[in-house]
Amino acid sequence: MYRYTVIAIGRMKNRSLADLCADFSKRLKRSGNFELVELKDGDIESEGRRILEALDKRRDARVYVMAEEGQTHNSAKLAKELLSLQGQPAIFIIGGAYGLAPAVKARADTLFALSPLTFTHEIARMLVCEQLYRAVSINSGSKYHHE
Repeated sequence: MYRYTVIAIGRMKNRSLADLCADFSKRLKRSGNFELVELKDGDIESEGRRILEALDKRRDARVYVMAEEGQTHNSAKLAKELLSLQGQPAIFIIGGAYGLAPAVKARADTLFALSPLTFTHEIARMLVCEQLYRAVSINSGSKYHHE
C-alpha cells in the first residue's frame, strides 16, 4: 500500500488543469492513500515556512521537492523508486509561481525535475498527480501505461 501526499502552494485558477488534478486525485484515492494539501500563497519565505510546518507533521516521509535543478526520471524509473519505498510515505512539494525557499530545497531527500523545461506551478501540479497515478498503474500492472 502506498501513501503519497502532494503539498502545493496556491489555488488552481485554471479550471481545466484543476479538473485534471481532481480526476487523478480521485483515481489515486480509489487505489490507495493519497492526499493533496494546498497551502496559501505569499512571498517565497512565508510559503517556505508553511511548507516546512506541514513537513514537521510528516517526519517519516521521503520528501521529493520539485526543482528545475533536480534529477529527471522516466515514468518507469519513478515507479520503481516509489515501489522501493515499501510503504514509506512519499511527499511531493510544488512551490508557487516564484519558486521555493532555499530551506525547503535543503529539506528535500530528492530534488526532482519533471523536465528540463519550465512549467507553471499549476501544470507541474497536474503532471505530478498524473505521474503518481502512472507509477501506481505501472506497479499494479494496470494497462494505463503502455511501453
